[in-house]
Amino acid sequence: MSKLVIVESPAKAKTIKKYLGPGYDVIASMGHVRDLPENRLSVDIKKDFKPKYEIIKGKEKLVEELKEKAEKSDYVFLATDPDREGEAISWHLAYLLDLNTEDDNRVTFNEITKTGVTNGMEHPRSIDMDLVNAQQARRILDRLVGYKLSPFLSQKIRRGLSGGRVQSVAVRLVVDREEEIRKFVPKEYWTIDAKMIPKGSRKAFPATFYGDENGKIEIENKEQADQILAELEGAEYKISKLKKGTRRKSPAPPFITSTLQQEASRRLGFQARRTMKAAQELYEGVEIEGMGAVGLITYMRTDSLRLSEDALKDAADYILERWGKKYLPDTPRHFKTKKNAQDGHEAIRPTMPSLSPDQVKDSLSSDQYKLYKLIWERFIACQMANCLQSTTQAEISAKNYIFKASGYTVTFDGFTVLYEEKKDEDSESGGALPPLEKDMPLRCKEIAGNQHFTQPPARYTEASLIKALEENGIGRPSTYATTISTITGREYVVRDGKALKPTELGEVITKLMKERFPKIVNVKFTAQVEEELDEVQSGKVDWVETLHDFYGDFEKTLKKAKEEMQGVKIQLKEDETDIICEKCGRKMVVKMGRYGKFIACPGYPECKNVKKLVQETGAECPKCGGKVIVKKSKKGRIFYGCAEYPNCDFISWDEPSMEKCPRCGKTLLKKKGKHPKYYCVTPDCGYERVENPDEENKDEV
Repeated sequence: MSKLVIVESPAKAKTIKKYLGPGYDVIASMGHVRDLPENRLSVDIKKDFKPKYEIIKGKEKLVEELKEKAEKSDYVFLATDPDREGEAISWHLAYLLDLNTEDDNRVTFNEITKTGVTNGMEHPRSIDMDLVNAQQARRILDRLVGYKLSPFLSQKIRRGLSGGRVQSVAVRLVVDREEEIRKFVPKEYWTIDAKMIPKGSRKAFPATFYGDENGKIEIENKEQADQILAELEGAEYKISKLKKGTRRKSPAPPFITSTLQQEASRRLGFQARRTMKAAQELYEGVEIEGMGAVGLITYMRTDSLRLSEDALKDAADYILERWGKKYLPDTPRHFKTKKNAQDGHEAIRPTMPSLSPDQVKDSLSSDQYKLYKLIWERFIACQMANCLQSTTQAEISAKNYIFKASGYTVTFDGFTVLYEEKKDEDSESGGALPPLEKDMPLRCKEIAGNQHFTQPPARYTEASLIKALEENGIGRPSTYATTISTITGREYVVRDGKALKPTELGEVITKLMKERFPKIVNVKFTAQVEEELDEVQSGKVDWVETLHDFYGDFEKTLKKAKEEMQGVKIQLKEDETDIICEKCGRKMVVKMGRYGKFIACPGYPECKNVKKLVQETGAECPKCGGKVIVKKSKKGRIFYGCAEYPNCDFISWDEPSMEKCPRCGKTLLKKKGKHPKYYCVTPDCGYERVENPDEENKDEV
């Protein structure tokens, strides 16, 4: 019998084909094959939101090929990804190929290994219509909001804008944080910091003023600090209390989608989209030397912390062989999944724990290797013994005042020999203290008052925004990468280093949405919609009812906003440029057209002057001394060229810096990387310099 297996990607098809062997034909659908067309609403609101799906443009030939192969096969298995989107793709394929959705023709693979594929093929099931309807409800909700809201925003603010159910809330979080920062009033406070040396020792340790016997004293100004320092003149210092203990530090749980995106952002500097691309490749299968195509990790869209017993045993075997019995906990670690998580998949882990990153490094791309190493180390570490620390807390008395000092030493490294989770802010302080005893006299080597000011909350980074979206129940792990790409791509939010900062456009849209569509940008309401979609998925709620409940209120709000804002147009300050219109003398403004941004005179229709939008770098052309401007290739990749083109043909993928070559005086180009390199392109010059990594680290600290 000939059997056809349809998956989503060619890489996955290749890996699965290897495990299934003869008698099976494996082909890729290349993702979705049928969807709501882009150029119209395609949802019949009056007929219970009936969607009007069409074959995606450009996929007609592929669909015909799938139909031909299905007709020639004795049996067709739908093996798309094991989530809502994958279930919906299988349902669309079943419709196009005239397959019965109640037949056991749906198979899922949590991991693309021989065991994972064999188990999947041995347990086919019918298409889960609750999963499909949850996906349909989300797709239609997002289409209704996008298609109804976007024209309104474009009309009131600027052409080409879009609003979305999840993206609008994400922008609001960034805008609200920016408002907190602006409103923040720094408050002065002081600390008194000392360095103490125990009797008979040369090693000093830090101690910080705490207060007196009545409790903590907050030092608010210099006068108060100076008064305490004056009272401490000639004071004798001794240890009045000493507490020693042992602290057990446990490893972080294995990755789920959101924590993988956060850690890859903090540790590797990866944006969420980049993380998910590499993770998808590792899941679908990579050609490993001596092994062929292998799926290296389990399915990467999950919010479950469950781990299979086989994986736990494999991890324990590896730890025992490499580090010995003392690095194993008494029993395997199990982690509790949060209440609302979908538990259909395991946590993200290596499919073969015994396959270390070093063994596969030569077969992987740089991104694949870095991400596999992160996933592998996190998983192995989560099954290792605790790190043990010996802690010391000392109270130091001086006259009526008290200082405090604390520190720790690692007595057993445990899981930290391999991996420790990176935090957004490293709050852990202390190091080893010298041997101390109660009533031990101390010599105060130095003491001083130090002024500080309270700091505003930090801007969101991609990692902390994903964490906020997850904690507030906004969107789902599989949507975070797309959401962040959308809000940055549409320039509602821009990157400032690692920080995310709202543009004026983002702030204006958020203000309008808060005033006119408070529910759409309400964090709790958006989370409630997500919960209802989860209930659709579990079969507790009807998906059409969910759409009726949402749309009825949304339609009334939109109608009211249109009526009350008739004739109103919001002008953005950021649209104005310093370029003077040579025809009428006005300051020209940035406009959005069908083909992108351009510069136009605000005096239209009296003055119809328009120009190309040119972004200057501020650097001089190293060939002719003209201005270097930012350009884009047909594929959207940024490069740099001389504004005097075609008279000057200078172009470069590397960004021109503001530095001049110390040999010839021309502009230096900067090649990015871990240690950026500056170099001169002038013939016969050859100057180059690598940025000092120590200096780079100082800046980061």
